[in-house]
Amino acid sequence: MALVRWITEMGMGVDVHGRDYTNAAKRAVSDALRHSSLSFFEATGRTAADMHVEVRIAVNRPEALDLAEIAAQIPYGTVTVTPVQGGLDVESPRGDGDALVIANAAILVSFEG
Repeated sequence: MALVRWITEMGMGVDVHGRDYTNAAKRAVSDALRHSSLSFFEATGRTAADMHVEVRIAVNRPEALDLAEIAAQIPYGTVTVTPVQGGLDVESPRGDGDALVIANAAILVSFEG
């Protein structure tokens, strides 16, 4: 059966020091989750366990992400994390190689149609 998307949430997260892309990604996921309050389960006969949750994370270095650690931020459903090129690194003015890392997250919730 095909999946039908019901919810799209967006978030942004920042790691200020240390170039920790996973930390920035987790904060982006947390930001997106804080915009949601799902109260349609009873009306639709669905449960949180029925959700298929895709987390798309955009950072400058997607290969640096710990996908399992990001997936663990989602409390319900079947979770997949898809890293993509994006985000933004803002180099430190000190020239020491440090940077502020910005991650963007899209959380897509679908149910079997």
